[in-house]
Amino acid sequence: MQTATDFETAILRKYPECVAIVLARDERGKHNPITVSWLTRTSFEPPMMAVSIALTRYSLAAIRHSREFVVSLAAVAMSPEAVYFGSVSGRDVDKLAEGRVQTEPATRINALLLSDAVANFECVLEGELQTGDHVLLVGRVVASHMNADPGVRGLYALGNYRFGGVVPG
Repeated sequence: MQTATDFETAILRKYPECVAIVLARDERGKHNPITVSWLTRTSFEPPMMAVSIALTRYSLAAIRHSREFVVSLAAVAMSPEAVYFGSVSGRDVDKLAEGRVQTEPATRINALLLSDAVANFECVLEGELQTGDHVLLVGRVVASHMNADPGVRGLYALGNYRFGGVVPG
């Protein structure tokens, strides 16, 4: 049996959801991270992923400029950085310099991977669709990487700024 309620109450039932950090190079060459949880795989062949970013976010301009981005699946140990990257604008701050994350060069695009992430996906922007106050960005995955430690737990949002982790299968 279903009970009618408002959208904001019902949508809380979707948690937990994966937390990712998307990185893109801006017009000054600075690599800017933003935390997202609205991401999905959209195709097996070719492998493609989509992320949703608000129209007002600096990272949207960076992705549009560079036409490429990295999706990093955050590890539990990265939760302070995930909160920071999602709450501070890259317009004013070099978030990677302020944060304490280790990076390494991407292999196929001009971007950075987050070394401690569960996995990283290098993406080339294939298209976008405005969906209200957000833009859905679709990237073709051109390289994939995973943490050498299979025990690293992935970070999941539980709602209301609470986090938890699981070991990927």
